Amino acid sequence: MKKMFLASSFKDVASLLVDFAEEDLKGKTITFIPTASIPEKVKFYVGAGKKALEKLGLAIDELEISIATPGEITDKLQQNHYIYISGGNTFFLLQELRRTKADKLIMDQIHSGKLYIGESAGSMIMAPDITYASSMDDHTKARDLHDFSALNMTKVYPLPHHTNFPFKKTVEKIISKYGSELDLYPISNAQVLLIKGEKVSVQGF
Repeated sequence: MKKMFLASSFKDVASLLVDFAEEDLKGKTITFIPTASIPEKVKFYVGAGKKALEKLGLAIDELEISIATPGEITDKLQQNHYIYISGGNTFFLLQELRRTKADKLIMDQIHSGKLYIGESAGSMIMAPDITYASSMDDHTKARDLHDFSALNMTKVYPLPHHTNFPFKKTVEKIISKYGSELDLYPISNAQVLLIKGEKVSVQGF
C-alpha cells in the first residue's frame, strides 16, 4: 500500500510523521535527495529538513541524483528504509529523476509500500503533471525537460505554501488558474497531505 507524507515545510510538521509511519523511526535509514535545491539561491530548508529527521532518530543517507552513479542510486533507494525528496525547483528535479531513471525506481519502491516523504517540490513531483508549478518555479532551469508529466503516484495535485510568505500570491494565482480543472490540495507550511493507498487526507496544526 502506498504511504506518502507530502509536506510543504517538513520541519513544521515533522512530529506528525511519528504516528503516520506506524512504526519506530529510531535507527531507521532514510535516502535524502536534495537535488531540487541545486538551481536555487535559497536552500535553508535542506538543512532544516535534515535536522528535523535527525531529531526523530533517523539516519540520513544523502543521494545527490544529478551526480550519483546508477549503482549508488539503485542501492540507496532499494536498501534504505525510507525516501525523502527535499524542496527546490520542481522542473529541475523532474529532469534529473527522469534522466537517471531514478523516477521509476522511486515509483517501484512506493508501490512496494516504502514510506515516501516529500517537501514542497518533493511533494508536487508526485502529481500526474507539474505544469501547474510553472507559476512557482522557473521551468527554464530544466533545459532538457520538454514534457511535464510527473510521477503520477497520486491523482491529486499538492500545492505547498498556501497562505505563506513569499508564495501567498503565487499560490492564489495557481488556484485561480487551475482550480476548476485540477484536484488541487493547497497546504500551508503547518499542514501535510497524507496518502495511504488511495485515501487522501490533510493534517496540520
